[in-house]
Amino acid sequence: MPGESPLSMMRQPARRSREPSAGNARRRRWPILAPVAVVVVAALAWALLWYYAAYVADRTLAGWVEREAAAGRVYSCGAQSIGGFPFSIDARCTDAAAKITNLQLPYALKAKAISFAANVWRPTLLAGDISGPVTLAETGRPPSWTADWAHARLSVRGVPPDPDALSVEFVQAHIDRAGAGAVLNIKGADLQSRLLAGSPRHNPVIGTTLHVVGMAASALHPLLAQPLDIELDAVLHGLKDLSPKPWAQRFREMQAGNGSFEIKSLHVVQNDVVVVGSGTLSLNANGRLDGVMRVTIAGIEHLVPLLGIDRLLGDGLDKLAGSPGATAQGISAIDRLVPGLSGALRESASASLGANLKKMGEPSSIGNQPAVVLPLRFADGAVYLGMLRVGEVPALF
Repeated sequence: MPGESPLSMMRQPARRSREPSAGNARRRRWPILAPVAVVVVAALAWALLWYYAAYVADRTLAGWVEREAAAGRVYSCGAQSIGGFPFSIDARCTDAAAKITNLQLPYALKAKAISFAANVWRPTLLAGDISGPVTLAETGRPPSWTADWAHARLSVRGVPPDPDALSVEFVQAHIDRAGAGAVLNIKGADLQSRLLAGSPRHNPVIGTTLHVVGMAASALHPLLAQPLDIELDAVLHGLKDLSPKPWAQRFREMQAGNGSFEIKSLHVVQNDVVVVGSGTLSLNANGRLDGVMRVTIAGIEHLVPLLGIDRLLGDGLDKLAGSPGATAQGISAIDRLVPGLSGALRESASASLGANLKKMGEPSSIGNQPAVVLPLRFADGAVYLGMLRVGEVPALF
């Protein structure tokens, strides 16, 4: 170029500085730092939320414990812990115990462990797992009852002392009595109760569903000797409130308020017997059940022998002999006179009662099975199927 020396022409042109300015550096780091800052803030917010939810869950659990104590059931723990961060709140009580003081004789309950869990976003819904075995004993005496299961869960929803819903679930459960062995066996049971109307503090209406599979209790009644399945949908009307109190007092208030047990549907299956029914029952001034249920029974000829034919036959023998309470001796005497006669009488009585009950009722069907419709009547606690007295329900208060 004109005016430039050869030396200057041989020099390399000066390079422009490519170092970014401070402003450009900050702008380039911001897309990286912003997400990191959001994550840190979100983590801190979640931690604060978890600790707040844990506080609410802890106070909720303490509130239910206080409510139970007011009802005469005082709980305690050998050791207690809380955890579950970051997605749940878990509380565990090992060597759990309870003192039941609202009964005529005080009892003590002991369980291996009880754990409760709640979600961070719903800390007032507590779900608890109970580890068996659970023992029941009079205070200061060895256990008289023991219950155990493969799985047991209890859940309660609401803010203490006012529950909105309650559920209990058992899988492979059994109850044993000291010296008598198994009294009750259940393959599975699920109880759900919820508030349908009113409020826990004013005229609550409670809806309850019960599902039981494979329940057997031969020690309680011959009818329960073979496993049966139960489905029940019922509504409880007339409660004053759900405040802690003995059930006898609760039922007494229910009777004073003209309350009722509305059996919306009942479905019972046992081998060849199927019972379907519905109706409404109430409490009289004596605390006993009154009312009528309309039941449809398939396989009634298989049901009648389980309703206490031996007892009915024995009562008749007592009347003939003029010696109440001599049932066993009377039946033995019949067998001594004519071997096998008592069995024939039982079979004849069962067949006769079954035929008479069919005549009393209306013919119907359940599925493809022939059935008969009969009233199941409750009169001052006594239970009648048609005209046949089949049992008695004790007073509820």
